[in-house]
Amino acid sequence: MTTDPGLKILFVINPISGTKTKIAWEPAIRKYFTNLQHNFDFFLLDGKDDATSLKYWIEKLQPERVIAVGGDGTVSLVAEQLLGTNIAMGILPAGSANGMAKELNIPVEVDGALEIILNGEIKPCDVIRINDKEISLHLSDLGVNAQLVKYFEQGNLRGKLGYALKVFKVLWRKKLMDVTIKTNKEEIKRRAFMVVIANASKYGTGALINPEGNLSDGLFEIVVVRRINFISVLKMFLKFKRFNPKKVELFQAESAIITTAKKTHFQVDGEYLGKIDKVKATIIKSQLKLILPRK
Repeated sequence: MTTDPGLKILFVINPISGTKTKIAWEPAIRKYFTNLQHNFDFFLLDGKDDATSLKYWIEKLQPERVIAVGGDGTVSLVAEQLLGTNIAMGILPAGSANGMAKELNIPVEVDGALEIILNGEIKPCDVIRINDKEISLHLSDLGVNAQLVKYFEQGNLRGKLGYALKVFKVLWRKKLMDVTIKTNKEEIKRRAFMVVIANASKYGTGALINPEGNLSDGLFEIVVVRRINFISVLKMFLKFKRFNPKKVELFQAESAIITTAKKTHFQVDGEYLGKIDKVKATIIKSQLKLILPRK
């Protein structure tokens, strides 16, 4: 397949993303484009009002495609600037957490990922607006996994052993939440260890939490995890096994308000946001154009 010549592409790179073996993405991108007739620029995030600066450069350069080179946090930052535009967003998985890239089956190998950027399928996708502020492309949750995200951010131990130790720590301290979920269809009350607001289907580990996940169906899912233990979590997060459906409930909605009797841990797309007792979620349909692998 030949690519259309003359694409204008902006690569948004988070230079601190990734593991110890991270790829030098800018040289790799330049090398890939050596004999290709496309125009490209780089924008490096520095943590100083990145959203405002990125918006300025997108308006100035008028790219046809903007590529998030980083983890889930970088993806969310870029997506926020592209909502409702005709600019397509691509992903080069360069972070320590690449949940959205795994959801979309984007390879971590440089040439494979860049091949998708140039020749992939562009498809409108939904996002979830959280509390009228943040957006979630992927998975947000309240309870034990959000607490795990907090511990993982604070710790230095990585890999499966580090994850297992943090799982043990979280489950040792786990507490049931009294939760009220009011959707555009119904209102329910539950006691749960974890409530997931899911646009996608699986976590960055590959663990399947939402088998109904579809980025383009105009709906999101609320997954209520009522029972949980150490072995089931390890199977889900380390062996990519789904939760036992006898221990979870799933509801579909276009909007929802989730309240808890006491404040509990909350994360959005892998970013820990502290403790909350109320979350408002609303689907924003077909507002983001994503570059996906061709089927």
